Amino acid sequence: MSISTSAGSVPLPDSVRGLLVDAVTALDRGQAVTVEPHRTVLTTQEAAELLGITRPTLVRLLEAGKIPYTSPGRHRRVELADVLEFQQGERARRRQVFEEMAQEETPDPGDAADGFASTR
Repeated sequence: MSISTSAGSVPLPDSVRGLLVDAVTALDRGQAVTVEPHRTVLTTQEAAELLGITRPTLVRLLEAGKIPYTSPGRHRRVELADVLEFQQGERARRRQVFEEMAQEETPDPGDAADGFASTR
């Protein structure tokens, strides 16, 4: 498979094809898609911004071993792949917690004599 540009036809690698399929699928569902180049090694500030948390919170995660990092010199560096893996893991964990909460005991409407379930 290839893509045509004003400069001619360019072969499309499998990884790029997969990315485009994912982007089109998300757009078809009405989701927003952002495609931008990222460095593969991030500063703690960049990683924190990507996760939507403060830098001190990220540092606590790093020191707790939740996200691997390196310290070339005085500054910590984080691999983009590790940050994205942590982010996906957190999303999956939250989804699981929400599913468990949704399946917790819910009152049976037939138990209420007047049709209303007591909440207290």
